Amino acid sequence: MLSNDGALLRIFIGEQDKSHGKPLCEWLVLEAKKRGLAGATVLRGMMGYGANSRIHTAKIERLSEDLPIIVELVDTRENLEAFLEYINPEIHGGMATLEKAYVKFYRDG
Repeated sequence: MLSNDGALLRIFIGEQDKSHGKPLCEWLVLEAKKRGLAGATVLRGMMGYGANSRIHTAKIERLSEDLPIIVELVDTRENLEAFLEYINPEIHGGMATLEKAYVKFYRDG
């Protein structure tokens, strides 16, 4: 059961990032599921840039192969901190943020 006192982990990566032969976003969601985290969602961005300051956008054909990806995970802060420690070696570029989340409901069906 997830309490009202939750946390949100956002992981900003690129569409072409890989881990264990899979897209990194897929690997992250599968690992989160294995570890029993409350929920995960993958969002594909239309435009963005990160630490290397290179613009990634769907508007410019040559750059559209590596669009921004955000993986959002919700659980307790403690569980997300432990997950972040586990996945950190697999993320070679990107950013992660962790923030307080007030869970209003978490239910099936």
